Amino acid sequence: MAYRIDQHLNKNFPFSFTAKTDDWMLFLLIDNLGYQQARNIEINIKMMKSKKFIENLKQFPEIIKRLTLKYE
Repeated sequence: MAYRIDQHLNKNFPFSFTAKTDDWMLFLLIDNLGYQQARNIEINIKMMKSKKFIENLKQFPEIIKRLTLKYE
């Protein structure tokens, strides 16, 4: 399982929004990213606040490509 999901499931951030639930599941995995690059992409996705955008990540791989290039 991915490192970030483990962090959420183990409640490593007890006062964060993510600590309020324990049913996290992996939706999308982007391989071969450094920690900071992955965090920047995660923050970008969260800032979009769009369910449709998140769904489009799986449907359109070019979005992921653009995000990885943006945060290299």
